Amino acid sequence: MDPTMIIMIVAMVGIFYFLIIRPEKNKKKKLAEMRESLSVGDRVTTIGGICGKIVSIDGDHLTIESSADRVRIEITKWCISTTGKSSEEPPK
Repeated sequence: MDPTMIIMIVAMVGIFYFLIIRPEKNKKKKLAEMRESLSVGDRVTTIGGICGKIVSIDGDHLTIESSADRVRIEITKWCISTTGKSSEEPPK
């Protein structure tokens, strides 16, 4: 094989790594950190679009309250897509 051909292949692998693989790994790492840092009272949105407030956490499962009617849904942590800290005061 020609040395320039080997250099081109190595360059292509490097480009793919820095443009595709590395950003995807960073995105997955941030998402995993976000899911591990969930706490009771956080407002979350699931992958399916269900919005609610976390009322309990049990390992990899969460229970969210999704409406004013106090509908509670049990979900797993991996289906959380976004989160936000709750600004509501707990009822007295």
